[in-house]
Amino acid sequence: MPGVPLSLLDLAIVGPNESIRESLDGCVRIAQLAEDLGYQRVWYAEHHNMATIASSATSVLIAHVAANTKSIRLGSGGIMMPNHSPLVIAEQFGTLATLHPGRIDLGLGRAPGSDRNTMRALRRHPQTAENFPQDVLELQAYLGKDSLMPGVRAIPGQGTNVPLYILGSSLFGAQLAAMLGLPYAFASHFAPTELQSAVRIYRERFEPSDQLKRPHVIAGVNVIAADSDEEARASFETRRRSLIGVLFGNPENPLDDLQIDALLEGPQGQQVDHMLTYTAQGRAEAVRDYLRDFQQHADADELMVAHQSASVEGRLRSIQLLGKALG
Repeated sequence: MPGVPLSLLDLAIVGPNESIRESLDGCVRIAQLAEDLGYQRVWYAEHHNMATIASSATSVLIAHVAANTKSIRLGSGGIMMPNHSPLVIAEQFGTLATLHPGRIDLGLGRAPGSDRNTMRALRRHPQTAENFPQDVLELQAYLGKDSLMPGVRAIPGQGTNVPLYILGSSLFGAQLAAMLGLPYAFASHFAPTELQSAVRIYRERFEPSDQLKRPHVIAGVNVIAADSDEEARASFETRRRSLIGVLFGNPENPLDDLQIDALLEGPQGQQVDHMLTYTAQGRAEAVRDYLRDFQQHADADELMVAHQSASVEGRLRSIQLLGKALG
């Protein structure tokens, strides 16, 4: 590993000509390989109404992967709190922690992670995000000994003390994680702008807690390790085009190649390239060296890598190549 623990963000991508079942089966294979290679943890992100991402039922996916692995930590990166009540999340992750003790993480995000129509389908209100700090405290209490709600307990959940992680891409999350004494994971794999400022504020303001005595920073970074530089560049270009379709297309009327080309030449392409600022691509040795430099740049205690190949086999190969280079 590059001097710090290496973890994996599995976006459960549904690639071209792949089924959702193939993507979910791939999540198991990826976690098993990560376990064999000594990765610290694998996280899955909650996304809704996205044809290319299959991790919407995040806790269910974690349960399935946990049942098919032995020791690697598994968790959410993250659960979007505006979409849920703290009690339900405590019960779900309390169940996971009871079935798989010592292996479950609970990463929490403040953004709803979906558009307004999807939020309405989830029966949530956009302003629910404003309750994020209070929801985190309520959730933490359900997982501890004393509920903040008189007469209400999370069963399963109470006493499991599932470790919480605050996810963010701005200074807000850094300040909250520091105030609560929780680990902080910065989403620099798609929102790079405030990485260094957020980490600095988090470390400066960190208050020790029962869960964590010293600050712990996890920084996200994209990885495309391939057998050749040409293959890595082709995968990176596929990722750029995919992001254009996700961000600026319509699932009911997908963009064609000419439209994608035009958008990549304009401000939309600049936006996508900015999102992918922190991307290690190429042969495994070059990726390894990039990660070492990025860890110092981010002042990170742990790296969360997102392998960005469009296929399950491509992601497995990327993970395997990087594992060999770091081993």
